[in-house]
Amino acid sequence: MSERFFLYDDIEETRTRFVSFMGENQRFDLAIINSSRYYGKQLVLDVQSNRFAIIGSDDLDEPGYIEHAFNLTSEEAGELRSFLYEIV
Repeated sequence: MSERFFLYDDIEETRTRFVSFMGENQRFDLAIINSSRYYGKQLVLDVQSNRFAIIGSDDLDEPGYIEHAFNLTSEEAGELRSFLYEIV
């Protein structure tokens, strides 16, 4: 077996917020991870759908980004986007 080639192998302190809320159309169970790794953006994990994205305020303004990243309808994405605007 050949030796493993790591591109990086870092350990970093992070801050994680777990939040669950019910929108008009769907329940969201999120883990929001703050780290210096992503240039001020946050890693947002949707525990219910097993999907995640690295999100900053510029990403929230990108048409269709939340819909695609979390596989949501425009109404569902609007609810999630509204919440994320408050914390990003």
